[in-house]
Amino acid sequence: MPSIKLIDKYYPEENELKHILLTHSRSVADKALWIADNHPELSLDRDFLYEAAMLHDIGIFLTNAEGIYCFGDKPYICHGYLGADLVRSEGYSRHALVCERHTGAGLSLEDIVKQDLPVPHRDMLPVSMEEQVICFADKFYSKTHLEQEKSVEKARKSLQRYGEAGLQRFDHWCELFL
Repeated sequence: MPSIKLIDKYYPEENELKHILLTHSRSVADKALWIADNHPELSLDRDFLYEAAMLHDIGIFLTNAEGIYCFGDKPYICHGYLGADLVRSEGYSRHALVCERHTGAGLSLEDIVKQDLPVPHRDMLPVSMEEQVICFADKFYSKTHLEQEKSVEKARKSLQRYGEAGLQRFDHWCELFL
């Protein structure tokens, strides 16, 4: 399974950051698999859902988020595309798209430019159904309160800073996946 091998490659030490990453990623994977189990009509790729959910935040160590033991030099919002670059370099281009497209409810080029976000100027919106499920599942778990699943209301509130379009995507996913 590429996800655990890649995590071990980039997080070789057993420390608090690796614990946070693994705990958070397992929660996201479990929620994504729950959605797959409850929506067989979506014909989701369960193996891919698990692997990509485990890898979606692999780039966090490159960012500066001291509260979760990340001491890199990039803003936290960059973790998606930075992780995508790592995963893509390992030959997993489909998994890399999940990394790149999961921030917020996805980031449109318009929102990136309008908000002057420090990420590449391109659309980073989830496209495939698996990308959408993982992006959605991720909104229910933080890395600072690992033991708690957020309510729909709290998950939605955490997206407000990314703009109205992201809230509309999230609301659509609530109708589709819950």
